[in-house]
Amino acid sequence: MTSDVPATLAIFHTNNNLNYPLLHDVEAKHAKAFGVLNEQYPPGHGAYGVPHPGVMLLDGDGVVRFKLAEPGFRNRPSFEQIYAALEEGFNSSGEEQ
Repeated sequence: MTSDVPATLAIFHTNNNLNYPLLHDVEAKHAKAFGVLNEQYPPGHGAYGVPHPGVMLLDGDGVVRFKLAEPGFRNRPSFEQIYAALEEGFNSSGEEQ
């Protein structure tokens, strides 16, 4: 899901021959709901709706089981951070601990 406009997503989708949909977060609705909206960009700004970079894991019912998002676009969680957080929250069967 991205804050990019649908026309930009369509071009990217076509140019990269993707076989899955790209979703536009209308008015940052999802970024707000998940608590990852980058507040440094006010409504009306070209970058409004950009989330903090991170990773979320949702179960089949749409429940957030894991979220790691950090302020600023330069501070992205490393794979090591993501793996460690997942190991802390889930056992080998994939069930939440």
